[in-house]
Amino acid sequence: MKIEGGCREVCEATEFVAIVSSGENGPHVVGNWGDYMRTLGVTEDTIILPAGHYRQTEQNIHKDNRVQLMVASKKVQGTRSVGQGYLITGTAEIIGSGDIVDTVKAKFPWARGALVIHVEQVNAQL
Repeated sequence: MKIEGGCREVCEATEFVAIVSSGENGPHVVGNWGDYMRTLGVTEDTIILPAGHYRQTEQNIHKDNRVQLMVASKKVQGTRSVGQGYLITGTAEIIGSGDIVDTVKAKFPWARGALVIHVEQVNAQL
């Protein structure tokens, strides 16, 4: 499944993105702003976010690159009521150089690189 339809609508409206990786001590959660995600682009199968610190996340994805993201918005009609969310599952990498990073740093000078998520599955929540 790809980012399209309702999931795209939620990605266009969400204020916050929760990102979960798995490490030796269990799940690790970090976040990013929805407008940062939209600024860098959401395609059918890729999400790019500016990477600031994300040191633990980077350590985790070097050992196990699977991640989950949660996006949600009350601005989008859900299946049962107002509000819709999506769980996005995929793999991630933090890259520190190249064209993608140049684009990230041009828009977010504080970023040390780019968190690139390769989407594998999308599931509606709420």
